[in-house]
Amino acid sequence: MADALLVERRDDGVAVLTLNDPDRRNAMSDAMTAAWKDAIAELRVDAGLRCVVVTGAGSAFTSGGDLSWLAEKNAIAVPALRDRMLEFYRTWLAIRDLEVPTIAAVNGHAVGAGFCLALACDLRYAAEDAKLLAPFTALGLHPGMAATWLLPEVAGLPLARELLFTGRAVTGVEAAASGLVNRAVPRDHVRAGALDVATTIAGHAPIATRLTKAALAGGGHPDLEAALRWESLAQPVTMASQDMIEGLTAQREKRRPRFTGA
Repeated sequence: MADALLVERRDDGVAVLTLNDPDRRNAMSDAMTAAWKDAIAELRVDAGLRCVVVTGAGSAFTSGGDLSWLAEKNAIAVPALRDRMLEFYRTWLAIRDLEVPTIAAVNGHAVGAGFCLALACDLRYAAEDAKLLAPFTALGLHPGMAATWLLPEVAGLPLARELLFTGRAVTGVEAAASGLVNRAVPRDHVRAGALDVATTIAGHAPIATRLTKAALAGGGHPDLEAALRWESLAQPVTMASQDMIEGLTAQREKRRPRFTGA
């Protein structure tokens, strides 16, 4: 049986995580969830990591959570269900805890929890004909995987309400127009386009990039004063780095900088 998750480590510090169960449209099975948990744990402690790209094998990004076990049993007590779902949510959303930027390369349909996984990434690039949807209520389910937080954070409350109440699908093109994704591109360019952006990010100063991600976490600072206080500490940290000296030297010498994270 093929690995449920493929992990590619590139020389430039970019890691590519590919959900790899195309016959089941990359449903987030127990095996895939366990592999994801291990992969994120390894990436979290990798000092050389610069950026992470998440995509799907085959024609889908992911069809979301595998609920076949629930349909088969249909009489599990609520406390046990809560524990299971909370562990599932936290495992997949741990990608938000990585200190480096993350990119969802939405190569095809992203459904339910799979849509939320894309929303949990910092940036999203989608196939023009991909469909993104959260059909929870149409299945008799309350939204999960932090959909009621992630959708308003990314899309704003009016669109989040519409998508969660109706469960309607949006195409990659519509998602780009409404800000759900950063850009919609032809399907065969999604992975390459996301990797181009990842390569650009990986080439920038890692300390500055990690601190910038921290500044923007959770929707950014609560007010202007909080932003000023953060930046008055974070910017001097980078001013004291060797990377800043390298950046200024490279600019003066009209060459590409070679940042080391020092």
